[in-house]
Amino acid sequence: MNVLHVYRTYFPDTQGGLEEVIRQICLGCIDRGIHSRVFTLSANPATGDIRRPEAEVVQVRKTFEIASCSVALTGWTRFAREIEWADVVHYHFPWPFSDILYLLAARHKPSVLTYHSDIVRQRVLGAIYQPLMKRYLAGMDRIVATSPNYFATSKVLSDFADKVEVIPIGINEQSYPGTRLSETDLQRAEAVCGRDFFLFVGVLRYYKGLHILLDAIRGAPYQVVIVGSGPVERELREQAARLGLDNVHFTGFVSDSEKMALFKLCRGVVFPSYLRSEAFGVTLLEGAMSGKPLISAEVGSGTSHVNIDGETGYVVPPGSAPALRAAMDRLYRDDEIAGAMGRRARLRYEKLFTGSLMAQRYAKTYREVLDEGLVAVKSEA
Repeated sequence: MNVLHVYRTYFPDTQGGLEEVIRQICLGCIDRGIHSRVFTLSANPATGDIRRPEAEVVQVRKTFEIASCSVALTGWTRFAREIEWADVVHYHFPWPFSDILYLLAARHKPSVLTYHSDIVRQRVLGAIYQPLMKRYLAGMDRIVATSPNYFATSKVLSDFADKVEVIPIGINEQSYPGTRLSETDLQRAEAVCGRDFFLFVGVLRYYKGLHILLDAIRGAPYQVVIVGSGPVERELREQAARLGLDNVHFTGFVSDSEKMALFKLCRGVVFPSYLRSEAFGVTLLEGAMSGKPLISAEVGSGTSHVNIDGETGYVVPPGSAPALRAAMDRLYRDDEIAGAMGRRARLRYEKLFTGSLMAQRYAKTYREVLDEGLVAVKSEA
């Protein structure tokens, strides 16, 4: 079976959580007889397809971007060719331009859509977009919610409940080369960041709540390491300087081995996203996989499906610097609580959030929608 994933960006151009989800699905499906490609846009597309272990990446040129929506005015011929190659097309929402791609060129193909997040910030543009979005979602054969929490609290998903199924995000430990760390890897990371710090990993976007984290750690006796880059990085660095913080370290992007060394050395993972744009939080899974306690905010999304308050870590009110600081203080001061929560986080990862389990569920969904499509074609004949 051939599956074409459609999303606005992908490795190697960007390194975000959603890209990692696509990678994990593709990797997990290989042994299930599924060949994957990723159709995406790029400001500087490769001259040929990019061959990665999980999939072939097809890039077409991005013409412009508006309100975080990448648009291509060329590349339609290539998209049409990829659609004909595919048995199933897997869209990743939100990306409004993919609605147009679907409606103009791909309505005849069995289609699956993973609903990663509501559209939260662009309220005016979102209202204009509503009719197109509803037509797009109505055309999907299956819509996947990434957690029962998000399904239960999303007005959009409730309108299409008859075609929604829940498949939680998962990651496979074996797919992280950095999980096999040498002592040299650890020593190198420790020389830069020390140990027993709190760790954040992700693209630095407005909804990640890192401005709240910086407010929370004024005068704290521990370090915070922020891994990643993104649109609000300059603002965050300016805020840290303005607050006179000497206990925060911005690393920018790091390699997988460096990242996993930091997970091993940290005290816990802090993930202060305070809006529903944060639908799941792959970083929380990476922290749980690493056996670390987690701190997140309650926004009615999958973050609270991964992190259970009082069991695998602490879930605090969104946007509250004092609550965030109190949770970090408790984990820093109490070795026993931090260790026990980290062990329970690891057990929950093993039970619910492996990449193998996620891929198994997606493979089943692909085959179901493909079979349904074949039955429909036979009926019309």
